[in-house]
Amino acid sequence: MKKTVFFGALTVAGIAAGAASAATLDDVKARGTLNCGVTTGLVGFAAPDANGEWQGFDVAVCRAVAAAVLGDGSAVEFVPTTGKTRFTALASGEIDMLARNTTWTFSRDVDLKFEFTGVNYYDGQGFMIPKELGVSSAKDLDGATVCIQTGTTTELNLADFFRSNNIGYEPVPIETNAEAQQQYLAGACDVYTTDASGLAATRATFEAPGDHVILPEIISKEPLGPLVRHGDPEWGDIVRWTLNALIAAEELGISSTNIEELAAGTNNPEINRILGTEGTLGEMMGLDADWAKRAIAVGGNYGEIFAKNIGESTPIGLARGLNAQWTEGGLLYSPPFR
Repeated sequence: MKKTVFFGALTVAGIAAGAASAATLDDVKARGTLNCGVTTGLVGFAAPDANGEWQGFDVAVCRAVAAAVLGDGSAVEFVPTTGKTRFTALASGEIDMLARNTTWTFSRDVDLKFEFTGVNYYDGQGFMIPKELGVSSAKDLDGATVCIQTGTTTELNLADFFRSNNIGYEPVPIETNAEAQQQYLAGACDVYTTDASGLAATRATFEAPGDHVILPEIISKEPLGPLVRHGDPEWGDIVRWTLNALIAAEELGISSTNIEELAAGTNNPEINRILGTEGTLGEMMGLDADWAKRAIAVGGNYGEIFAKNIGESTPIGLARGLNAQWTEGGLLYSPPFR
């Protein structure tokens, strides 16, 4: 079992520029492990299982990158981070990448000097309330107490929504999802607001999930995805194209069950390029020819990862929706591998 490490809050400003290194790939290889920042615990996305092993939708991205770079999807040091500490951990170099339900925004990309490498979940902010309150719309929450994670886009969206609808609220600041769950169930707040996927994941852990309702309003765009520091485009390429490989694999029918067969060669040139039997894509990134094959094999393609961790057959029960392939009416779309 890989140990977990918590880092305290530091000031992000001034750290990012100095911490960016053009040799992250070399550092990861020399260390023999990938330091990947995740949430402190959100079932389905990133949380230790009964054996202490990290599992989840975001965890799978970390493992795919580790498999691509190190040849071992278990060679990951998972670093739990809060909404406040996640950016400091990345900017200071304590982690090599962040895969933690983090929204891609202008200021985070430009001002904080981070590079988002794609979107692995298209989401939006919602509201969860006890069914007994009898509220059917977020616009009827005037005067409610609201549990809200500090240091997040959720905090800003909440203020905008209540202001634009001319209603008031009382914020109840919390640091982690576990704290939010505790406060919400204890009645310290009437409402819990965060990404709709996070609400579904949290509700799935309740003893009586049916006693709680996720309201219909989605009040924001929350494109969630992995990110790295500015200043090392080669490392950004590796994380970006590993995610793209998972997405493209689903579209092209490459799965954990047939990947060995397809890796022997097919009549589809793009499949061959992804799996390394044609071209030199791995060499262009400083990796070997089998990098994408390993990334896909460790946890399956995007669809397999989704279904296993957060899909409709899991307690979380999320439909694909916007996260379906573009060929199925969704937004998932990988650039070509050529």
